[in-house]
Amino acid sequence: MRRYRSISQHAAVRRRALAAAATLTVLSAVAAPQALAQSDWPSKPVRIVVPFAAGGTTDIVARVIAEQLSPVLKQTVIVENRAGAGGNVGADAVAKSAPDGYTFLMGTPGTQAINQFLYPKMPYDTEKDLIPVSYVTRVPNVMVVPPSLGVKTMDDLIKLARSKPGKLTYGSPGNGSTGQLSTELFKTRAKVFVTHIPYRGSGPMLQDLLGGQIDMSIDNLPSALPHIKSGRLIALGVTSAAPNAQLPDVKPIGASLPGYEAESWFVLVAPRGTPEAIVTRVSAEVDRILKKPDVIERFRGLGAEPVGGTPADLARHIASETTKWREVVKASGAKID
Repeated sequence: MRRYRSISQHAAVRRRALAAAATLTVLSAVAAPQALAQSDWPSKPVRIVVPFAAGGTTDIVARVIAEQLSPVLKQTVIVENRAGAGGNVGADAVAKSAPDGYTFLMGTPGTQAINQFLYPKMPYDTEKDLIPVSYVTRVPNVMVVPPSLGVKTMDDLIKLARSKPGKLTYGSPGNGSTGQLSTELFKTRAKVFVTHIPYRGSGPMLQDLLGGQIDMSIDNLPSALPHIKSGRLIALGVTSAAPNAQLPDVKPIGASLPGYEAESWFVLVAPRGTPEAIVTRVSAEVDRILKKPDVIERFRGLGAEPVGGTPADLARHIASETTKWREVVKASGAKID
């Protein structure tokens, strides 16, 4: 009888040992990809896709981050420009890339919030296909007019526009751009009607504004800043909630129109499925980079403000901006076929 009990006890112990071993095997299999991601990544160059042409603000921001990340990751970080369809071409390429931590997108309000409400058919799902990594920087736009318009303050412009409904014109870098939608938000808050003239980019639009062919524009601060400093354009207000260091004497548009805020922003996102360990590491590295004095100085020299934070912080920001721009697009009636 004692022998029977001994054999039974031995069998029970053996079964428990085998079960424990099986559990450990399963846990190890689950943990392996994360451990691999942490120890072996990156083992080849990393890509940041810019969904616009070289030379623009998105491209400049991406190159600053790539330059700073390369020595930290001990791998080349390549910036690849894939322009088209308001950023959709590049964003779609990233959304459909392997989620292995080697491809990221420098996203913008268009790719992450606005385009889904402008285009009748999107090639990717903004919310489902791309995940937040890092909020890199925000850049205010600025309302500018030529001296020939004869206004010097935002209140002057609002008064003039109300006295001439539909007579004044505003230019934008294109249909669906933050320039157009920022102005549509201005129109809604100011209760004015001005006529939209879309262009193919900031360059030709600014040339017509400088020549007096159009009356006003809300454009990206880095593009407009040289003309403001030369005196060829007058800055009436920035679209951020606070004044910008590059234009300390220019009030926010919100000072005249309470609640108005419409900044451009640049964020790092990745294909859904990218290992959490990689997303967490890249986010932390970018956050450290954005706290470096030389990087802060470089961005602020462009009129941009470094942000940083966690992927969760960025997710909340994108959700808030999506809600805001959905309403602006609806109110403006803007659509792109």
